Amino acid sequence: MAHIAHYDTDLRYQAVVKSTERVTPPGTDEIREIILEVADSDFKCKVDWSFGVFVDMKGDFGNDYYHRLYSVADIPETKDGKTIITMLVKRCSYIDDFSGEKFYGIVSNYLCDRSEGDIITLTGPYDLPFKVPEDKTANMILIGMGTGIAPFRAFVKHIYKNVGGWQGKVRLFYGARSGLELLYLNEKNGDLNQYYDEDTFKAFHALSPRPEWADPIALDQTLEERAGEIRELLSHANTYVYVAGYRKILNKLDKAFSVILGSDDKWLTRKAELLAGNKWAEVIY
Repeated sequence: MAHIAHYDTDLRYQAVVKSTERVTPPGTDEIREIILEVADSDFKCKVDWSFGVFVDMKGDFGNDYYHRLYSVADIPETKDGKTIITMLVKRCSYIDDFSGEKFYGIVSNYLCDRSEGDIITLTGPYDLPFKVPEDKTANMILIGMGTGIAPFRAFVKHIYKNVGGWQGKVRLFYGARSGLELLYLNEKNGDLNQYYDEDTFKAFHALSPRPEWADPIALDQTLEERAGEIRELLSHANTYVYVAGYRKILNKLDKAFSVILGSDDKWLTRKAELLAGNKWAEVIY
C-alpha cells in the first residue's frame, strides 16, 4: 500500500470552491460537503479515483507543505469543459498524549474554512483500489466509517445509474457516532436511501451506544447480527470486500469476520483468498 509521501504532487490544478455546506448538525463533529470546479481540461476524474489537496504552508514540525488525499464523494460531472467534483471533509483535531496540547489538522481545517469562490490546489487524480467488477453478478460488502462513506456513495450511484443491470448483492455497512452523523442516510440528505428500491441493495447502520461518552462504534456487532448472510456471501468466489475508514477498524473487522466464519483460521484463510484474487481492498487513514 502506497504512503501519501509516494504520490506525485508535481502536476497541480487550480479548483474553485463552488459550494461548501456543513452536513452534520451543531453539537456533532463538523463534516462539510464541498463542491469544486476545475477549469483545466487536462484534469479528468472518475468515480473510482481520488485526488489530492496541496496546501503550501509551513507547519510546527518543519513542514513546507501539506498534502492529503480525498475520495470522490459523487459521480464527477463535466460542464462546459470544466470538471465538477464533490468531497467530504471532517474538521479534525487531536490531543497530544504527552503534552495534552490540542492540535488541529492543517488540511482539514484549511478546507473547512474555505468559502465559495476561494481557490485551492489539487493534485492527481489517483487510482482508488475500489473497482467495479466486470461481472454484474458479483457480490460486494462495502464497509465505511465516518467520511469513509464518500467513495461508496459515488460507487453505489455509479453502479445503479451508469452501469445498470446489477444482479449481485451490494451490502453497505456504515459506521457513525450517532444517527445525526449518518451522511447521505439521514432526513436532511437521504441520497443513498433511493437505492433501497433496488432488489440487490441494502444498507446497515452501526452507531455508538453512547455517543456522548465517545464509546466505540458497534460495527462488529452490526456485522455479527447479519452473520448468516455475510457467511453466505463469503462462500462465493465472486464476492468483493471494500473497506474505507479509520485504521483501528481493521482489528474490529478481523475479529467480527472470525466470529462469523467460526474461527480465526477460517477467516485468515478466506481473507488470504480475497487478497490473492484482488477482491479485498481498503483505503485507511
